[in-house]
Amino acid sequence: MRAAYESVNAVETKTKMKFLSGLMRHAKRRGREREQALSLYIAAVEQARQPGFYTDCRVADSLDGRFDLIVLHVFLVVRALRPSGEPGKRLSNLIFKMMMDDMDMNLREMGVGDLSVGKRVKSMAQAFYGRSAAYDAALDAERDAAPDGAGEAGLEAALRRNIYGAEEPNPSALALLLAYVHRADGALAAAPDAALLLGQVTFAAAPGDFPASEQAKKIENPGS
Repeated sequence: MRAAYESVNAVETKTKMKFLSGLMRHAKRRGREREQALSLYIAAVEQARQPGFYTDCRVADSLDGRFDLIVLHVFLVVRALRPSGEPGKRLSNLIFKMMMDDMDMNLREMGVGDLSVGKRVKSMAQAFYGRSAAYDAALDAERDAAPDGAGEAGLEAALRRNIYGAEEPNPSALALLLAYVHRADGALAAAPDAALLLGQVTFAAAPGDFPASEQAKKIENPGS
């Protein structure tokens, strides 16, 4: 026995309504997540622009120097989002995409030709993943209390290589940056997951904003 046409039509309408409702919820969630990811990305960029990195830590105030500091801070945010599971992963992916779109736009504004932009953005993406892997491995080794001190040595080497490049950094400047990364990673790890997922992040005080006596203490005992 066939169902009446009216009842079949009602079922189809209800199914379509549920489908459309699901699409709208998904779109609203993606919109919220984009706003939250943008807030986190802007915070990372603003922190990377703090003057102390270029004065106290003596990072080159150049395109490469600014890019590497943005990479470092985006990495720290992405690392802090990792314990949040799938929601944190979605935000991390959005932050990465926003960073690459931002780099693309900046290169075009600087007059880089269309044919070169794609290649340079691809190189930047590879640089982000490579630096993130090195920072992650070093911080994880410290967290796991590597008995030979390989974690801290690895992080110092990664910062020396990726932030200062071919230039030999001033030892005290490098020590300040190393101490800052420890503070920043610890502060972000201690932040409530809910706050990060809402796009709220507070970084540790940047070099130069940290009291001099405390900076010296942190250089002597970076893990404290």
